[in-house]
Amino acid sequence: MQAPNNNFIAASQKQNVILAIDDEESVFEVIEGLLYREGYKLVYINSGKAALGQIDTVAPDVILLDLMMPEMNGLEVCQQVKSNPRWCHIPIIMVTALNSKEDLARSLDAGADDFLSKPINSIELRARVRSMLRIKLQYDALVATQRLKTLNLFNALL
Repeated sequence: MQAPNNNFIAASQKQNVILAIDDEESVFEVIEGLLYREGYKLVYINSGKAALGQIDTVAPDVILLDLMMPEMNGLEVCQQVKSNPRWCHIPIIMVTALNSKEDLARSLDAGADDFLSKPINSIELRARVRSMLRIKLQYDALVATQRLKTLNLFNALL
């Protein structure tokens, strides 16, 4: 019988970090109010440029990203996150007042994993965040398993 993967167990028990990137603090307050019972650590950053400089420190499990922001819009932020090998596995949910199929397509083309229209529906937000967290947990477990296999292979060669 194979022993349980302790990395997977530890990953599933940690507090999940949700990073909300939006130039309007009131949107974060809405998100915070809708997710406060879920036990997530919620982090708010008010610009895409600032968020890119803090992603390594925040280490989010999911990013909620506004599409329309000054200086650097959500599509640009999304493309930069998804093009960085350290961050590309972080699920991104675009959150926007825009709701056309073209906006959805542009967001997905930029690398977003999901799309949520404002005004934010609490049931939909919670369901989409949980869905993205399941995907991230599976990715993290796969990476941990691969590291363990690599370590075992390395030890076998010694």
